[in-house]
Amino acid sequence: MKKALVTGGAGFIGRWLVKRLLDENVQVWVIDNLDNGKEANLAEFKGHPLMKETVFDDILNRDRLQTLFREKFDMVYHLAAQINVHESLANPKKAYEVNVMGTYNVLEECRAKGTKLMLMGTCMVYDVAHADGAIGEKHPLKPASPYAGSKLAAEILAESYHHAYGLPIVTCRPFNTYGPFQKSNLEGGVVSVFVKNSLNGEFLNVHGDGSQTRDLLYVEDCVEFIHTASKSEKAVGQVLNAGLGKDISVIGLARMISPDPGKIRLVPHHHPNSEIQKLVCDYSKARALLNWEPKVTLESGIRKLRQWLQNQCVSA
Repeated sequence: MKKALVTGGAGFIGRWLVKRLLDENVQVWVIDNLDNGKEANLAEFKGHPLMKETVFDDILNRDRLQTLFREKFDMVYHLAAQINVHESLANPKKAYEVNVMGTYNVLEECRAKGTKLMLMGTCMVYDVAHADGAIGEKHPLKPASPYAGSKLAAEILAESYHHAYGLPIVTCRPFNTYGPFQKSNLEGGVVSVFVKNSLNGEFLNVHGDGSQTRDLLYVEDCVEFIHTASKSEKAVGQVLNAGLGKDISVIGLARMISPDPGKIRLVPHHHPNSEIQKLVCDYSKARALLNWEPKVTLESGIRKLRQWLQNQCVSA
């Protein structure tokens, strides 16, 4: 029976990945320091016979990692990261330590055991797309925040382990992912924040003029992409994008979500220099290598998220 470790497994995407692995009869171990994740995200898996161990600790704790890696994992999914752009601007040291040194620690354990690694990247490493152009893996890079810079550094470090040591590495760069279990407070994604605020009758705050665009990927499509890439031999040594392949302006998204245009307001952008004005994904490489395509439309994904939040009594 296959064994997998998910770092950041109590986070939003991590939770869905754990579910996907358990559904495929994979034995799962999780490490998460709960900085971004929640213990409650994994509550439904408590007592599952394949949910082997959940460690609430940090990937910077090398001793704990070494203890975990006494298991012979078939696959490591490295999702643990400092993921907040604004926090990284205020505290770049944390972004460096978690995203670079933490990744180094995980890579070293994988190298010692020859374990395949799926590294979670981010679309925030890219330069802006122009006009109708979509962003492919060869698009120019421009990390505009310490978050993006540290994530790119982690990718390059992982790539070096692939070339220097022959370690099987797959780097996945999903675009803006949303769905159930995502935080809907100020640390959450724009879709979750807007849907929660709309349900609560609160304002939808649009930063700047709202013309910036996002390519929004439903979480189950994202996890299917990660899972498929991790199993593919063709993906080893590759960087792969995933997205819906369509973008929408933030103001357009607000109008799609809110039935009351009076509840939409423009607010000043906290860090305009770190903003990416246009994000739209070219996922043709993932389609060619993995036969992967997104299945959930933005409209359908928003309905799924709205229903989930309503079931959570909205207030969380």
